[in-house]
Amino acid sequence: MKYKVLLIDDEPSALEAMQLWIDWQELGFEVCGTSSNGKEGLELMKQLEPDLVITDVNMPLMNGLEMVAAWQQAEIKEIKFAILSGYSEFEYAKTAIHYGINHYLMKPVFPEEAAEELLEIYQELEQEAQKRSLNQIASAEEAVSLLKGMLHEKAEQLNQEILNRLSEGKSHWNICLIQTEPVLYTEIREQASALLTDKDSMFLMDLESHCFGIVYGYNSLSTEGAVIDQIATPLLNEHPKQALYIATGAGVGSLLQIGNSFRMAKEALMYYFYFSENVEILTYQEIKDSPFSYHYDQIQLMDDLIRPINTLDSAGFSQAVNSAARSFREQRIAPEVVKKIVIHMMYKIIEFTSEASEVHESSLSNQIRIPAMLDSMITLTDLMRNLLFCGEASIDILLKEQNLKSQGIVQEINNYIEEHFRECLTIKRLSEVFFLHPVYLGQLLIKKNGINFNEQLHNLRIKEAVHLLQQNKLKNSEIAEKVGYGNYSQFLKQFEKKLHMSPNEFKNTNT
Repeated sequence: MKYKVLLIDDEPSALEAMQLWIDWQELGFEVCGTSSNGKEGLELMKQLEPDLVITDVNMPLMNGLEMVAAWQQAEIKEIKFAILSGYSEFEYAKTAIHYGINHYLMKPVFPEEAAEELLEIYQELEQEAQKRSLNQIASAEEAVSLLKGMLHEKAEQLNQEILNRLSEGKSHWNICLIQTEPVLYTEIREQASALLTDKDSMFLMDLESHCFGIVYGYNSLSTEGAVIDQIATPLLNEHPKQALYIATGAGVGSLLQIGNSFRMAKEALMYYFYFSENVEILTYQEIKDSPFSYHYDQIQLMDDLIRPINTLDSAGFSQAVNSAARSFREQRIAPEVVKKIVIHMMYKIIEFTSEASEVHESSLSNQIRIPAMLDSMITLTDLMRNLLFCGEASIDILLKEQNLKSQGIVQEINNYIEEHFRECLTIKRLSEVFFLHPVYLGQLLIKKNGINFNEQLHNLRIKEAVHLLQQNKLKNSEIAEKVGYGNYSQFLKQFEKKLHMSPNEFKNTNT
């Protein structure tokens, strides 16, 4: 850390020598200004706020010790002083001890001697800064502990001294709640904490559900927005497309009432469930005239959603979901009520699906991941999207189940054909195996497969023949027999019909 130094001496050559011959940067300092008399030095101290002032004793208008006395009496900011004095003035300079000054630089200033003294001053400044930092941390933690208790009305014994100190200089108080996703919480909290550095009357505290609060003070309603914008705007700019909810309560005239602001801010935060895509910061003033409702006809909703599932009407289910979403918005149903209703509906859909099909209940519920929807940051849009997915997945499962049942016997016949096509298989043989009339069986296969039995049989045999020809291990006649043809000419006819070339031509082309 670099500390600022103000040099005061009425001799220009002395000022120039100190600036040129002392390596201030190496010693941890930077010269922020110079002055030629004590009166001007006082004004510069107010403007520049140096950490160290090195001043001559004898100067016009106001000498160095008078300047130090005037500064200390004003109690503006604590500054460390060092006295410049010649040998003849040394005894006189000792009176500086009365002002707590114990550092001296002898004239003429020699860089080596100055460096030793400045190194000692630097170490003192570092120790004092560390002590101040520790005191500030302890004081801030004590203040935050008190404020958290007041938020939850659990401050059993208020420390009036701390409360008075916190309240000093601010006539109004409020709280800003900032909530984000778990994965972003630590990063955003650290960014907010950094933004609060050196800001008065602003206290950050961790709360619940990946949410932290900032209690802040201000002096007029017209300045409140600017106060919180110092924190909210940088965070929103840094995370423009990520879930970040920021809400404030209503301002109160005393820190003792900050619990009221907290309850209002929590209520405002809940409205992101409906408004997340349209707002960046929600205030209690914006939502106070739109209270949540906690009553809803869940039975009617269940009927509206189960009916299209029962009839396998995907479009109808989508319409029912959209209608429910509009109803929730129009009636401004409380988010926790909507979540319970929708999650209950999804469990009912999963249960209905498992009862109406052979699909295990866990199969559909694993796709939906319902527990994740209890996250307080989920929006109505996301919630209804999950409900829609659940219903459509259910309808898809039930449709497949229905198709399997309708195809039932055909699927069994097809499986049998694929297992026995290498044998002397006929429609008559199939009818005997499955106890069906040959004509009916032939019509059923055409209806479900789109081709007749003979074509299906030849397709399977020629497909197998192609595979064996590519291996080039058997004679053509052996392949014909292996795939089910007792007559080679019949095999040749079907092969040329399907591939528009002979088996030998295929072999020459593909091996």
